[in-house]
Amino acid sequence: MPETNDQNEYDVIVVGGGPAGQSAALYTTRLGHRTAIVDVGGGRAAMIQEVHNLIGVPEDESGMDLLGVGREQLEEYGCDFYRDRVTSCSRDGDAITLVGNDNEYTAQAVVLATGFNDVRPDPPLPRTGRGLHYCLHCDAHMFVDEPVYVMGHGESAVHVAGIMLNFTDEVDLLTRGNEPEWSDETAETLEAHPINVIHDDIAGVQNGEDGWLKALEFEGGDVREYKGGFAMYGAEYNNGLARELGCEINADGTVEVDDHGRTSVEKVYAVGDLTPGHNQLPIALGAGAKAGIDIHFSLRDFPRDPDVLDSQGPVRDEEVPGIPDQLLEQAVDFHTYGE
Repeated sequence: MPETNDQNEYDVIVVGGGPAGQSAALYTTRLGHRTAIVDVGGGRAAMIQEVHNLIGVPEDESGMDLLGVGREQLEEYGCDFYRDRVTSCSRDGDAITLVGNDNEYTAQAVVLATGFNDVRPDPPLPRTGRGLHYCLHCDAHMFVDEPVYVMGHGESAVHVAGIMLNFTDEVDLLTRGNEPEWSDETAETLEAHPINVIHDDIAGVQNGEDGWLKALEFEGGDVREYKGGFAMYGAEYNNGLARELGCEINADGTVEVDDHGRTSVEKVYAVGDLTPGHNQLPIALGAGAKAGIDIHFSLRDFPRDPDVLDSQGPVRDEEVPGIPDQLLEQAVDFHTYGE
């Protein structure tokens, strides 16, 4: 971790150290912009016990392993890390100021990668990752031909229960005593599919010796076996900083962005789970990369625009390369290591 100072001035500050944030920082750092990640720790990626759907990464890799390797790579290239919670932000001209619990940071461009928190059901619950899951695209494959549940009482719960019929013929929809909130049309769709709707609440959880869910006990006395299932209660988006900077927010709480992660506010980007779309590691990595490249185009020194050349004259030899001295030294060390 870098030593703290009064200003902590950077070209780029990334708020959030998950896959999307790390990917954005990797590109801006390698493309010659002084970059820092400010991360409070935790996050959805850190809770992943086994990484899926990421080519080249073994299935037994955990989210923490993935993020740890990413941090090591970034630090080798010269990216700084701060363990801090950003509590407020403001803009003064071209400078964006971020105020944390421990430090204050300024940057020309900011990437918001603050994600969201899954809304957890009330207990009793299976262990997260050992029978309680939130990502259908990540984990549906492990439930092929196994009994599964979908927990929830809204439209999304019915939708996911229907999707799970692609993987197994044993699907229960658990409303847990809540009144269904789906439409009449959705109710008709539900009735036309072989999905059992269980209205009793959960009274207990039975786990196997390996810690995986074995069965759920219901208040009515039934005990039903499951390999696992999905909780569908929505998400709470961490969009406070985006709102404070004036970014356009969608009705569901996501931050509106274009194809390059640009928000409605100049030099403010948003990537990963904070934005609309599928919440997947490969997609987050790609979104971070696109944002990092776009930031480079907006911040790079060369080639200079014609109007700048008219006012400043030709580029002098001593002005190049444009990469800051610190990153230049680290790049040279990186590529000469072991020679």
